[in-house]
Amino acid sequence: MSEYLFELPPKNLKEAARKFRQLHHPIWTENKAKLIGRYLYYFVLITKHGSYIDGFAGPQEPDNEEMWAAKLVLESRPRWLRHFYLCELSAEKVKMLESLRDSQPRKTKKEPRRTITICAGDFNATVGKMLAEHPVPDKEAAFCLLDQRAFECDWATVATLAAHKKAGNKIELFYFLPNAWLDRSVSGLKDKQGALAKWWGDTSWNQLLARRGIDRAKYACERFRSEFNYKHVYPFPIYERREGGKMMYFMIHASDHEEATPLMYRAYNKALGTRETAEQLEFLTSTPAP
Repeated sequence: MSEYLFELPPKNLKEAARKFRQLHHPIWTENKAKLIGRYLYYFVLITKHGSYIDGFAGPQEPDNEEMWAAKLVLESRPRWLRHFYLCELSAEKVKMLESLRDSQPRKTKKEPRRTITICAGDFNATVGKMLAEHPVPDKEAAFCLLDQRAFECDWATVATLAAHKKAGNKIELFYFLPNAWLDRSVSGLKDKQGALAKWWGDTSWNQLLARRGIDRAKYACERFRSEFNYKHVYPFPIYERREGGKMMYFMIHASDHEEATPLMYRAYNKALGTRETAEQLEFLTSTPAP
């Protein structure tokens, strides 16, 4: 197998599946923010624009900014993402987001004008109003991170995001499905039926819980395909530590863009710190925006 997961981004998913049947090494929890940041860096080199939505944008580990996805994405270069919607329930973390927003450098003449909107409150309750007030244009690439710890993201919220754009590619989703502690978290729910109905959207949550590991992740992926008609949906495992261990999460990546999955595989490998050739970056920067 090649030293690199991707010498050049495959032209189509069939080529990706033929060349790269498995990931070289596991991404662990401390690197999941780097995975998101690296993927968006690659994709912006292709799209030359984009909107970024983060439903749970405050830092999960306030003392470790390397694990703060919103910060990594905001500070990524080139600064071609145009619009940011950072949503957070915790008042303390909202203040951290406001400080992050206010610390951003002024735009240069070559950079597009940026807007950074902080949305305080429960994302499940505010997402509809936010999208109504700030609709994403059909031709604008858009990405939404749903980095929940357990049951914070309602299935109705996922449906709202998936249905928002009326033409072009749907809002691309990065949905974190808990795995290692899911069963334990379920057993601790006071209103198990009600809480899981909101989180999973219907009574099929019992079928999800009956599965384990990758089978559970594949079952979740199928819902994104069948209910929301995403063309490309794949689970990317997030492990407990660098050496492997438990699969803590699955990052379910749902997109309509043909280049999305090959780029996510590439970002997964790059987030581990592997080298990248100048030819790889030249390929991306020379790709015209759609």
